[in-house]
Amino acid sequence: MKRSWFFVIGLVLLSTSIASAQTPADGPYKVINSVKVGGDGGWDYVYADSADRKLFIPRGNRVTVFDLDTLAPLGTIPDTNRVHGVVVDPDSGHGFASCNPVVMFDPKTLTTIKTIDVEGRPDGILLDPFTHHVMILSHSDPNVTVINAADGAVVGTIDLGGEPEQGASDGAGHLYIDLENQNSIAVVDSAAMKCTGHYDISSKGSGPGGMAMDVKNRILFSFCHDPAVCVILNADTGNILATLPTGQGVDAAEFNPATMEAFSSQGDGTLTVIKENSPTDFAVEQTVKTKTGARTSTLDSKTNQIYLITADFMAPASQPTGQTGGRRRRAIVPGSFTILTVGR
Repeated sequence: MKRSWFFVIGLVLLSTSIASAQTPADGPYKVINSVKVGGDGGWDYVYADSADRKLFIPRGNRVTVFDLDTLAPLGTIPDTNRVHGVVVDPDSGHGFASCNPVVMFDPKTLTTIKTIDVEGRPDGILLDPFTHHVMILSHSDPNVTVINAADGAVVGTIDLGGEPEQGASDGAGHLYIDLENQNSIAVVDSAAMKCTGHYDISSKGSGPGGMAMDVKNRILFSFCHDPAVCVILNADTGNILATLPTGQGVDAAEFNPATMEAFSSQGDGTLTVIKENSPTDFAVEQTVKTKTGARTSTLDSKTNQIYLITADFMAPASQPTGQTGGRRRRAIVPGSFTILTVGR
């Protein structure tokens, strides 16, 4: 994702008080487990394989894998250069890591099956169950590289007209992908491998960085950076149905059809829970206090729990010297990398 793991730390002191003033803190969800697992490197999207009970966490040059129930370490998928995300296709039994080259692996043994050369800069990743294709998202051309999950063959590319962040599939041939630099949502015909339109959300929010979908009711939840809001749309028409406040620094979102709730994780240390009372009635149900930096998350559909990842960060005075211009990176305290579990 374009907004790297250290970006939101500087916003925390300002944004936490704003978020807590806007949204309710009390509710059914809380942090029920926190496990410090350590390890070097940053991170990006985290992925829960609910069926096979594994948690996949990209860590720069490798993917670390944990037992989803106990958070005990299970192994590592090595040689994943600048990896950002992982998906597992249950039909083919193949996993894919969004890096360059893309790594296709066996999710049971964690062994590499093949590597796949792609263009662009692989970032996000999306599985489309309708076509059994894996979409590798990139901020540079091509925006989407399409890979056949069965054999790992590159079958095409898609021009989205902007820089993609998170996306969602309706399982019926349509993809919806946030375009962070265009303040819009790209609509994609996944079978034709073609972008068919864009939903403009610039009147309500900009910099969309998280996407979730209620497939049954055809509702999109697009979580934005500026202002920190969730723009809720009809997936078929693009009509905006509601706009609700969230925390600062979103980088991932999920929808749980079992509870009719959308979740967004923010780097300011909050998890926003939006309740869909009906296809036209939405409300912020709770703002869960997590931990600073916990901006990426994943849903375990079996337990209805959310997993987030973060670490402790050094104070600005502890920063390495020689950094000039732009945003300064916040160094991670060694051994502080942590997995959080949020549940009822």
